[in-house]
Amino acid sequence: MKRNVLLSTVLLLLPTTLLSQTNQPIKLHPQNPHYFLYKGKATLIVGSGEHYGAVLNLGFDYKTYLQTMAKDGLNTTRLFTGAYIEKPGDFGIKNNTLAPSEQNLILPWKRSDQNGFELGGNKFNLDKWDENYFIRLKQFMTEANHNEVIVELNLFSSYYQHGWEYSPLNTKNNINKTDDISAALANTLMNGNILAYQEKYVRKMVKELNGFDNFYFEVQNEPYAIQKDTVILRNEYGDVKDFRNFLEIVSQRSNDWQRKVAGWIKDEESKLPKQHLISQNISNFQYPITNPDPDISIFNFHYALPKAVDENYYLDKAIGFNETGFAGSLNTTYRRQAWRFLMAGGALFNMLDYSFSAGMETGQDTSYKAPGGGSPELRKQFGVLKRYFDALDLVKLHPDQHIVKASPGAITEALSDNGKQWVIYMEHIAMKPYTLLLNLPKGKFKATWTDVVTGKVIQTLMVTGNEIAVPAGVDDKVLLVKVVK
Repeated sequence: MKRNVLLSTVLLLLPTTLLSQTNQPIKLHPQNPHYFLYKGKATLIVGSGEHYGAVLNLGFDYKTYLQTMAKDGLNTTRLFTGAYIEKPGDFGIKNNTLAPSEQNLILPWKRSDQNGFELGGNKFNLDKWDENYFIRLKQFMTEANHNEVIVELNLFSSYYQHGWEYSPLNTKNNINKTDDISAALANTLMNGNILAYQEKYVRKMVKELNGFDNFYFEVQNEPYAIQKDTVILRNEYGDVKDFRNFLEIVSQRSNDWQRKVAGWIKDEESKLPKQHLISQNISNFQYPITNPDPDISIFNFHYALPKAVDENYYLDKAIGFNETGFAGSLNTTYRRQAWRFLMAGGALFNMLDYSFSAGMETGQDTSYKAPGGGSPELRKQFGVLKRYFDALDLVKLHPDQHIVKASPGAITEALSDNGKQWVIYMEHIAMKPYTLLLNLPKGKFKATWTDVVTGKVIQTLMVTGNEIAVPAGVDDKVLLVKVVK
């Protein structure tokens, strides 16, 4: 009883604004909208997660998975909600959580009594919800919240070469006589009566999940994969058949449909207690966004370059890197991608981690066959990154392209707070010690070098000039410079 009285007293003493902030969905920080405000704190999002099938795959133990994410010090995962699924072998993924067996597949719609679903079993009835799916979805969200994991709820995806063949929205896979259209038209306003079923599905998701704070919506995964107006060659020296050498600009008819979906979310939430952020996946690599949808708060890129942040920072929205892969399996590759992007001013980084699969929910499987990477050691390194940023005053930070005058021996990205502290990430190139040249104001400074792999402080020293010797060693480093009063 005394404990309850004490708790009540403490709550009464807390500022009303703080109490309200800790009981709200994640949102853009009002003082610096390039980062998030969640549970009363400025934050960024860092994760290394499974291949998006944690709920629709009944064979996947999401409790163990989410506990592993929390243990590794990470705070996000992506989740596909059922309009798109895969079959075993797609994209060369051996153990694909997004491609469950017939017995382990559960989707938002109930099965009918008619046989004929492309991946086995009965077709779906798009007029009836499978409440067991929504029970599992809410249990997942509750467990994610318990482990302080923020979920990206991905409503739709491109169907690539074969995905439309086994979508429940395809007329072959349901009993509702949806219009027989091509995959290219599925996520456009020219999809016939499928649009009404998509709207019904989106509004159902919005209503079912409104009570949760730990998520945001993403409209569509990789719309440019099947809907593009322009393809720009970005690497003239690479294989011209390799998608990694091209910037694909999404078609206008795709953008029109995505705006419609975002509008459904906004409209449905206008009738409900809570409003959630909406994300749009813009492109691979980079793209200066044109005519941004005002309903979008997070602009996400895949396989992103820091320039994606530079080109769009003026929008005063969160810029994210929410899928990486297709770059081998070395931990160094993906660790550097994360540091580069977040140090450029990004708000979100998510690794597609193939060490997770059904039966391997602790992410220990490093024998996977997949077009990417992931490992327990890499997640530890992401945890180092997350803790380093958590210790900074994010609200005051912004990209600083002036502080580094020259960095012979390293590639750099920098953040600063306009005169009191500077954070400089150095991607090591030189094999011997070198000197970092800065544009510091006159004064006395404390400089702290940290190893980004281990998180251990390498060296702390006092600085009065603009030259700082970089400690020896092959690992990448981050330097924090603070004014000494």
